[in-house]
Amino acid sequence: MKKKNIAACALLGSIVVCLTIAYWIGAYFVDYALKRGNDNDPMALPAACERIQDKGRTIPAQPAMPSEDWEIAANDGRHLAGTHFLPERSGHHWAILVHGYGRDQRYAGDYATEYLARGFHVLTPDLCASGQSEGQFITMGVKESEEIALWTQKVRNYDPDARIVLHGVSMGAATVLMSAAREDIIDVAAIIEDCGYTSAYEMFSDQLGVIFGLPPFPIMSFVDVVSGIKTGARLSEAAPITSMSRMKVPVLFIHGEEDRLVPPRMMDELYAVCPTMKEKLLIGGAGHGYAMQQDKEKYWDTIFGFLDGVVGEK
Repeated sequence: MKKKNIAACALLGSIVVCLTIAYWIGAYFVDYALKRGNDNDPMALPAACERIQDKGRTIPAQPAMPSEDWEIAANDGRHLAGTHFLPERSGHHWAILVHGYGRDQRYAGDYATEYLARGFHVLTPDLCASGQSEGQFITMGVKESEEIALWTQKVRNYDPDARIVLHGVSMGAATVLMSAAREDIIDVAAIIEDCGYTSAYEMFSDQLGVIFGLPPFPIMSFVDVVSGIKTGARLSEAAPITSMSRMKVPVLFIHGEEDRLVPPRMMDELYAVCPTMKEKLLIGGAGHGYAMQQDKEKYWDTIFGFLDGVVGEK
């Protein structure tokens, strides 16, 4: 009996040690990829941003149009910040422009200018743990999609006749796809998704090999569980591919042919399962998030040609 007790205790101890190690590994990579702030700067970007982001992308000039600060409260009480830009001639067309991973609303400035020139109201929100919005962890589209639904409700309160276009880049593209599949989304007429991923889990699995030279298994399994504990949303939940069956509005899919972070095949996979009216545009020579900069004329001609057919007045 004594030997059995010793063996049981040894087994239990081994399990505890293994679970502790698994949690530590998962926590390290969750903090590395998703946590805002460090010991020196509470607003610092996640460490992974320094490895993944293109440092050549600078903050563009902001639209030279009247604007007003907007704010709302997230479902968990966090303060969320955004900016409403007003066009010269007010109508009922709106564009909510959703920034990517490690960015904030300022990076949507050049996109906003194009929509404003065509008479759209523009809203540029700071997503969870980005810019002036509160939060410690980015959730790659999970909490962010909840926030976009809340912003559409804010727009409805401002303009009951609003027709809203959701336009997102990278993580922002994944966010708008997940947002549009939600039941509480309001007045969305069309989606412009630019270089979104099928799932954050798959994207980070690839980057684990690129950055650290490590295989996805079992590390990503640890990361998935710990992300749920630390952020309130498992990384595997950030998967637009699983929400596409609930899509209810037309979608324009855009991707750069030379995208090495989110490969063009992900656009094809999303496009294939989208059940609504859809089009896709592949921009030759464009890297991740650079489709607009690579061929600005083709980019915007395609977008507004698409929107002409799907965004009408109520």
